[in-house]
Amino acid sequence: MSTDILKAEYEILIFTIRGRKVMIDYDLAALYEVSTKALKQQVKRNRTRFPEDFMFILNPAEKEELVTNCDRLKSLQHSSVNPMAFTEQGVAMLSTVLRSEKAISINIEIMRAFARYRAILRENEELRKDVKKLDEKLNEAIKFLIERIDELHQGKDEPLKPIGFKYKKS
Repeated sequence: MSTDILKAEYEILIFTIRGRKVMIDYDLAALYEVSTKALKQQVKRNRTRFPEDFMFILNPAEKEELVTNCDRLKSLQHSSVNPMAFTEQGVAMLSTVLRSEKAISINIEIMRAFARYRAILRENEELRKDVKKLDEKLNEAIKFLIERIDELHQGKDEPLKPIGFKYKKS
């Protein structure tokens, strides 16, 4: 996996699992240019730095769903080891245990990606609020129009006079 390709697209490496925004160890290892095994070893050696809200191990069902939804992770399908998922804080902590220049520079880019991701979510929330306000205004306008049409029809119960040319039968 080339980091040049990924640099502009870190946001696509962020998944929502257990209601948290996370990155998978496989992707992080590729970005940091270390093996997934080496990354996991460093995490295990420094386990106290990675509490549950920083890093958790996917259960088999989560792993299966991840592999099913993401083609680039097909190689994980037959792995006997479940992937680790790192939250934003966990990714930041990884840079302290990996300690390479590459890890630091990639970590900075990942932090920026998480920030952009949050900004996109905020923009979507603002857009959703604007659409809701517009929808309410449209509903009010439609109600007003329906009431006016009903008022016009209520006075129309009396028979109408025929219109047109009348001729006498002889």
